[in-house]
Amino acid sequence: MDRFEAQIMAKGMSVFARIDHAAGAAAGGLLLRPTELLIFGSARAGTPLMQADQAVGIDLPLKALVYEDAAGKVWLATNDPRWIARRHGLGAATAPNADAMAAGLEGLVKNALKSP
Repeated sequence: MDRFEAQIMAKGMSVFARIDHAAGAAAGGLLLRPTELLIFGSARAGTPLMQADQAVGIDLPLKALVYEDAAGKVWLATNDPRWIARRHGLGAATAPNADAMAAGLEGLVKNALKSP
């Protein structure tokens, strides 16, 4: 998650929150393998989608979940911005924005997954 967050910051995007689900579980007396959620985005990228349908705000800003599975493997999961646009029935007018967001997100993920 640190590498992914650093990539976001380097691109000038905003990090709105970093939530440690495992710490929250521990505070409630429960066990959870390492699991963190990062909420991030860019107004320039996301606003056109919300201008088309404000309900898109339920899915924006973007989120990334980094978690460790039972075998100890670490995963990074995100929602594809093109899927978000389809989910909300956005048309062709917002496709270039969703495509650009998806390409940017894919690049961030790819770079974050490289070994340090």
